[in-house]
Amino acid sequence: MSTDPFDELLESLRCLPGVGKRSAQRMALQLLERDRAGGRRLSQALGQAMDLIRRCESCRNFTVEPTCKICRSTDRDESILCVVESPADVLAIEAATGFQGRYFVLLGRLSPLDGIGPDELGLSDLASRLEKEPIEEMIIATNTTVEGEATAHYLRQMANREGVRVSRLAQGVPLGGELEHTDRSTLAHAFGSRQMMP
Repeated sequence: MSTDPFDELLESLRCLPGVGKRSAQRMALQLLERDRAGGRRLSQALGQAMDLIRRCESCRNFTVEPTCKICRSTDRDESILCVVESPADVLAIEAATGFQGRYFVLLGRLSPLDGIGPDELGLSDLASRLEKEPIEEMIIATNTTVEGEATAHYLRQMANREGVRVSRLAQGVPLGGELEHTDRSTLAHAFGSRQMMP
């Protein structure tokens, strides 16, 4: 017995994060009732993306070529390497800052309980880059979760072994935030990471 195409569409949409039964139903009905051309375009784009997009051989970000455009660029500063958890972090940094260095994408963070260790994060590839490339500074841009902090500590040790200077993204009270509305852990971290003013 064949699967009903509508049910298959609903189940396929539910693979997306945050999409439950009702959201999937709403999306499916929108495409079927009002935008079949958009649905066909979406289907084609998804098929192409799944077939053609892969990991960059150097930084592990998404690309169609063996190496991504950031790694191929001769305008980027090879001496600064920013280590992030995901491709989404690269997009955020590129959109919000003038950072002109290069990246290494971990594709996660250390979490032994979930079976994610150094091998799963490609840390042997990172160690090879630290050893062979003219990297002078490694910016650690992992999240401030327990796992993110443990990953940052591990990365700091790797960089120290190669004599690479380490910096960490500043964290704490957001710009325009008020102390009374800042959660306790964020405030404590900001207070502990305070810097002297010139």
